Amino acid sequence: MVSQPTTVPCQYRTGRTLGSGTYAIVKEAIHIKTSQYYACKVINKKLMEGREHMVRNEIAVLKRISSGHANIVTLHDYFETSHNLYLCFDLCTGGELFDSICARGQYTEADAAGLVRTIFGAVQYIHDCGIVHRDLKPENLLFRNKGDNVEDIMIADFGLSRVMEENKLHQLTEICGTPGYMAPEIFKKTGHSKPVDIWAMGVITYFLLAGYTPFDRDSQRQEMEAIIAGDYRFEPEEYWSNVSPTARAFISECLTIDPMSRPTAADCLAHPWLTADSPHFVESESGGPRDLLPQFRRAFDARRTFRKAVLGMMAMKRMSTLRHHLSPEAQKLGEDVYNYKQESEKEVMEHTHVIHHHNEHHGENGHDHAEKEGLQRINDVSAEGDSEEKLVNPHPRTEGQPLTPPGGAGEVADKLAAVDLKAKHV
Repeated sequence: MVSQPTTVPCQYRTGRTLGSGTYAIVKEAIHIKTSQYYACKVINKKLMEGREHMVRNEIAVLKRISSGHANIVTLHDYFETSHNLYLCFDLCTGGELFDSICARGQYTEADAAGLVRTIFGAVQYIHDCGIVHRDLKPENLLFRNKGDNVEDIMIADFGLSRVMEENKLHQLTEICGTPGYMAPEIFKKTGHSKPVDIWAMGVITYFLLAGYTPFDRDSQRQEMEAIIAGDYRFEPEEYWSNVSPTARAFISECLTIDPMSRPTAADCLAHPWLTADSPHFVESESGGPRDLLPQFRRAFDARRTFRKAVLGMMAMKRMSTLRHHLSPEAQKLGEDVYNYKQESEKEVMEHTHVIHHHNEHHGENGHDHAEKEGLQRINDVSAEGDSEEKLVNPHPRTEGQPLTPPGGAGEVADKLAAVDLKAKHV
């Protein structure tokens, strides 16, 4: 028999709140004994009632890849208090990808190729581990430390990722992700898998070289139609005249509409744009590579300002509409979600006791049994459907549908898999 989990004093102290999403908040935390800082995803258990498979799925993914690659954020700890679930990740202090680029003094095509090469190396590792990320975008590419060292770039946020066995390559059919980076097959609901990450990398590469995305339109519907049709151009010429034909060819291959014809991560890493001994670039008047930073900043800042204004108007319209059309039950649910997140934020970790699922100690046979049971429960994720929403989402465009009304915290611990993060099952 597996022994019941025991509570122990929490070894973490909470810090500032780093972000907030549909289901969770992200807080800075410090380990009391080691003084190591982490980013802690905090999920109120009342919001997770009946949705525990969402956490199990994320842990199943991270179990395969944590600590396996230098450019992938690691899940270091996983525990629960009486009120919340906590997932402790690397704390990346270098900021998001494009903020880092805009802070540089110069930015060339070779710099962009270096970033793409590093990120694709991590994508290949993820795919080799049988994982599809499904939400690759600039906001999920973080720098471990401040500076512009390409080796410090990290892929984060595996809340939408899935374990994909080779004999089930097309079992995912729900629409998920961030619209501008989603592949045509996601919108078509014809089944998708690892190729969606290649498409997203094509969009990211385009953005890295121009400061805007290839399918940027005035509405999400127009954006979706452009993606399905593969309708993009290397325009305006004043931007793309600074980019080599080899880079454009690389993007075009990644943005192949047919997922079966799209290159793999390994194919992309073997492309001449990423493997040439001499970097590809368009020569400037001085004879060196052209600096892409001025046009990148101009396009990025213009689009960010436009998006901020549009999202602000959409939020005001949405709030006005909701006030007039939401049922009393829906309004109450919205209030409950807000209050539950406030509860999560106020919990003082160092004054609580926690259950560490992956650090439980069993007898020799008991541990084996627990590990097998944990693996079985993780493997059951694929049988529970594939329509769960993202846990943490600070970006309005990627938020999912409203939660079903929670029925209370319940015995969440009994429904979560026992996971040993140190054991790899790739």
